[in-house]
Amino acid sequence: MLTRPDVAIVGAGPVGLAIAWRCARRGLRVVVHDPAPGSGAAHVAAGMLAPVAEAYFGEHELTALLVESAARWPAFAAELAGAAGTDIGYRTDGTLVVGLTADDLAEARRLWAYQQGLGLPITPLRPSELRDREPALTPRVRGGALAPGDHQVDPRRLLPALRAAAERAGAALRPAPVARLSDVFARVTVVAAGCGAAALTGLPVRPVKGQVLRLRAPGRGAPGFRHVIRGYADGESVYLVPRDGGEVVVGATVEERGDTEVTAGAVLRLLRAAVELVPELAEYDLVEASAGLRPGTPDNAPIIGPLPGRPGVLAATGHHRHGIVLTPVTADLVTELIVTGEPDPLLAPFGPDRFVPEKERGWN
Repeated sequence: MLTRPDVAIVGAGPVGLAIAWRCARRGLRVVVHDPAPGSGAAHVAAGMLAPVAEAYFGEHELTALLVESAARWPAFAAELAGAAGTDIGYRTDGTLVVGLTADDLAEARRLWAYQQGLGLPITPLRPSELRDREPALTPRVRGGALAPGDHQVDPRRLLPALRAAAERAGAALRPAPVARLSDVFARVTVVAAGCGAAALTGLPVRPVKGQVLRLRAPGRGAPGFRHVIRGYADGESVYLVPRDGGEVVVGATVEERGDTEVTAGAVLRLLRAAVELVPELAEYDLVEASAGLRPGTPDNAPIIGPLPGRPGVLAATGHHRHGIVLTPVTADLVTELIVTGEPDPLLAPFGPDRFVPEKERGWN
């Protein structure tokens, strides 16, 4: 006779695997359903943990959640590396946000003023101070700022580490698709299927395409810079993420499209902006161009919590650009909700009920 799992998780991306790990460590019987674990948006992601640089106008509640999750990352990274027995590429060098032209700098300063108004740690720097920190930056940069608490992790190390930690804790992985939630056999089902959550739940989760490049420093040496660099170059937004081993991730486009084709125009725009900011990148090898689909929502915030009218079903999806940074807090909040039945107040702005007509609401 089959034993019903306590928790079934649909989706083996970072959020789904982290929930599986946390639940299994609490003694719950956990099964994760995914036909291709780790092959979603996170495989393409750059892994920036950027609660400050990603703080945008009108997203106060989301920014608070980003800050909370980023504060959990140091302990989360150390615990995960120990549980999985592997390095996950967590780095704390900080992020430089730079403007190439006067117009670029004016746009960046407008955002910094907003971020400083929220009390976030971002410090404007003169061009000479930027070059002292990163001599590889072009001398044409007009100014910038330092966000020391914006860190990074390597998603391509994070995903296998989360899988290993979850399985070591007792979670089971079933590499099969889930067509309907009624096919899932568990006390609680967590839908962490990214863009696939729309078909399973009816929630307004849409694909947002992002194209990303990966470069390699000559001779596989270290990149010529150590900070994450987020820049505006002649109106084009770009980020550069240096990795151990010589890799530099360059991204990313934001396109309201559902395909994963790599286009020549996107590659051209990203490379032009990257080389404008760090000229030595012109000599790096181009080793990969790829595209992924972020799960976006109408208000750009994640959907986390009980699904109205569906007893025993929780959503943990719609993280858009923030899936990696929000992994620890999402896993903690969902696990606590499953174990205790009590939602943390942090969840209140992000429940699925905000997209359900009031007459159809009803908490499980």
